[in-house]
Amino acid sequence: MRILYYDCFAGISGDMNLGALLDLGVDASYLESELKKLNIKGFHLDIMKDLRRGISGTKATVVVEDPDNEKHRHLRHIEEIINNSTLSETVKATSLKIFGLIAVAESTVHQIAIEKVHFHEVGALDSIADIVGAAICLEYLKVEKVFSSPIQLGGGTVKCAHGIMPVPAPATALIVANIPVKTGLVQHEATTPTGAAILAATVDEFTSDINFPITKVAYGIGHRDVSEVPNVLRVYLLETGNAVSDPNEESATIVACNIDDMNPERYEFIMEQLFDAGAADAWLTPIIMKKLRPANQLSVLCSPEKVHAIKGIIFSHSTTIGLREHPIKKSALSRIETAVHTKFGVIMVKQSVFEGRIVRSKPEYDVCKSIAKQNNINIEEVEREVIKNL
Repeated sequence: MRILYYDCFAGISGDMNLGALLDLGVDASYLESELKKLNIKGFHLDIMKDLRRGISGTKATVVVEDPDNEKHRHLRHIEEIINNSTLSETVKATSLKIFGLIAVAESTVHQIAIEKVHFHEVGALDSIADIVGAAICLEYLKVEKVFSSPIQLGGGTVKCAHGIMPVPAPATALIVANIPVKTGLVQHEATTPTGAAILAATVDEFTSDINFPITKVAYGIGHRDVSEVPNVLRVYLLETGNAVSDPNEESATIVACNIDDMNPERYEFIMEQLFDAGAADAWLTPIIMKKLRPANQLSVLCSPEKVHAIKGIIFSHSTTIGLREHPIKKSALSRIETAVHTKFGVIMVKQSVFEGRIVRSKPEYDVCKSIAKQNNINIEEVEREVIKNL
């Protein structure tokens, strides 16, 4: 398995990420040619080698050619640019996911509808290039997993479009919710909203432990050079020695028990607790126990590291006094999310990929249900509209 590991000891920004991935081996001319598929003018990449506190790496700068004529964009403008491009579906989906995280955070901070979010810096050409460039680089590297260290946020204050804000900026703080972070190493904004959203959208696991051989180390150089801490983003390529097949395979555990003496109303609560604790799936199977007593088998599928928490929930919230667990190997198709524009608005579609081709597309059910209710139509009509516009 090939793994990309982000070592964010000094934080991360969009340009530091581009520099680090270029330094890791992404072909600069390929990145530039892919960015041209956005069909927007007014910027170019300036890529150079640079040093920070004796550390050599790559500095990537998105140069906006006419800053005075730069315009702010709303989410729908950015979605149109990306969806109308000839970029791959994977790159489009990753880019839209990153922008979506920032849009949700900004709408929450400013208490406005997501479609009215004024993107300021994030809607500018340099941020569009940073975010779409990140998706292009990740596809180019063909990594099966993305890991990251806890994120250094920095300290002090930062000047934003709305004034002086504490670090982390409010949008950044929302984006990194439930992600391991560190603060205070430097007295400036070490992680930007763009950097935080790139990690939140693409990282599979946050951990400080690197248990695999390091095959390559690279550095992205930041624009700031005013601290004893080098303003760099370090990334590693790790190899486990086993290539990942398609579909993806990973270790998992099934925890199960038989229950014949519990009020059935309690199963809903237990299921909610299990999924909140990170269960990948949970289900009930009707069974017949000794003395022909009708019962249910409660089964939970989870990752090995979640087993302890799952056991605690079952013992705390059910009547069972014993559990069974056994390790399994789980195979799952890779999935991408695509934003589809329909006459009802934008609807996200999950697409399953096998051997490089899309084998199944499924619109988000809850969104389709809500639209069907609002328009007093059959839900199948909404789903047909989505498939027609894929």
